[in-house]
Amino acid sequence: MRYSSQVKPISYLKANAAEVLARLAEQREPLVITQNGEAKAVLQDVASFEETQQTLALLKILALGQQDIEAGRVTPVADVAARLRGRRANADRQA
Repeated sequence: MRYSSQVKPISYLKANAAEVLARLAEQREPLVITQNGEAKAVLQDVASFEETQQTLALLKILALGQQDIEAGRVTPVADVAARLRGRRANADRQA
């Protein structure tokens, strides 16, 4: 994606807001808004924003998992499976 083709001054946004919003929803590409020749904001359609937020959340979960691994805060899968089987067995006995 080339951001250079998706750069508009704030005056364009003010004059063409409805068109800009329609284009954002249709093309699903962000639009860089400039003020006094400098990039000041990025507009993005809601669906793309939500996807970005979900992706960031997944990446954060992966990073936290990696930190746990590096810090040694891990449990072997066999231990977890045995613990779960024990819980199920206890629940079955109580039922």
